Amino acid sequence: MKLGVLFSGGKDSTYAAWLAKKEGHKLACLITLHSENPDSYMFHTPSISKTEKQAEVMGIPLLTGETEGIKEKELKDLEAVISRAKKEYKIEGIITGALHSDYQASRIQKICDNLKIACVNPLWHKNEFEYLNELIKNKFKAIIIGVSAYPLSASWLGRVIDEKFIEDVTKIHAEYKIHVAGEGGEFESFVLDCPLFVRPLKVRGADFSGEDHSWRMEIEVE
Repeated sequence: MKLGVLFSGGKDSTYAAWLAKKEGHKLACLITLHSENPDSYMFHTPSISKTEKQAEVMGIPLLTGETEGIKEKELKDLEAVISRAKKEYKIEGIITGALHSDYQASRIQKICDNLKIACVNPLWHKNEFEYLNELIKNKFKAIIIGVSAYPLSASWLGRVIDEKFIEDVTKIHAEYKIHVAGEGGEFESFVLDCPLFVRPLKVRGADFSGEDHSWRMEIEVE
């Protein structure tokens, strides 16, 4: 199928796109929403503008939209952009990076039903521990650019998702029950390299903001 990718620049949407391509689907476009609400229920926000750089090294067109990030209303904004993708790129479906979030999956499915296109969820109900190890095995280099759950702190920003990261987040999961893949918003990531990229991206600068256990990193990449 000819598919659009709901793309945040993070590990989940990027890995889902790669899996879909491996299954023989065509990645027709990337779809990114810029939310004014840093606590959006639906959308990743740290360094979201840098999806443009990722699209360049993937060689895939990027469609962007804006939303205030108001709960439920933001879904209408998403539907409008997906509708554009259907018209401009003739997509037959949408790829999502949803793992276990019924909130996200059910709402995106409803949009797809309205537009009469397929909803493809390559990561749905994948074991999160296996998933993180698959990222490393398949040469995905992702860094942490946002944290928002105790006991995570600013010291986690910039960390690469590697074996030591998995070890540390597994220990935290055992004590505090945070989702080890961060699907509850505990942390957010940005992919610097993967098999979909023609070359890796490099971080050339970063601005940090936040307090206590809620921090974000706005990066510059080249």
